[in-house]
Amino acid sequence: METRVRLVPWSDGDFWLLERKNEPVMTAHLGGPEPAGKLADRQQRYEAMSAREPAAGRMFRVVWEAPDGSEGSDGSDASVGSVGFWQRDWQGRPVYEAGWGVLPEFQGRGLAVAALTELLSYVRAHGSRDSVHAFPGTDHPASNAVCRRAGFECLGEVDFEYPPGVSHPSFDWRYRVDTARHGTVTPSG
Repeated sequence: METRVRLVPWSDGDFWLLERKNEPVMTAHLGGPEPAGKLADRQQRYEAMSAREPAAGRMFRVVWEAPDGSEGSDGSDASVGSVGFWQRDWQGRPVYEAGWGVLPEFQGRGLAVAALTELLSYVRAHGSRDSVHAFPGTDHPASNAVCRRAGFECLGEVDFEYPPGVSHPSFDWRYRVDTARHGTVTPSG
């Protein structure tokens, strides 16, 4: 059965989701929770991304379209996480970087792969760069599996800095937009 999600551009009403994603269990592989001021700044950046041209990057709230037609597992708020992409230079080349997070109570259902696959479809339609990279830590098997299942290629281990000033071993995963622009991404199971 296919896991379906809908991506909704980040808005001022999504701060609650940012707060949930800032919980220790959600930030264990990202350097830990951010202080309130940094979280407010992040909310403003995410909202501003929704106002820019689509090729500059976007953050989205991920809404689960449950198989029974209801949204969410219990018919309540169907927001299950976030996914986004932004511009960066990597190894001297202009690329996109992608990031995502699915709330703990919704993990293990294929929602991150579905969200990343939808994001890649958006990038193929609106993007201007030839690849999307993701940099999950080498100690984060779930995020590395999401990359693999969404059609990314592992380029090897790199020292990646996140949060700024904190370097840690990560895998560099690349999705080639230029070779897939006219095709579709089918997540592997």
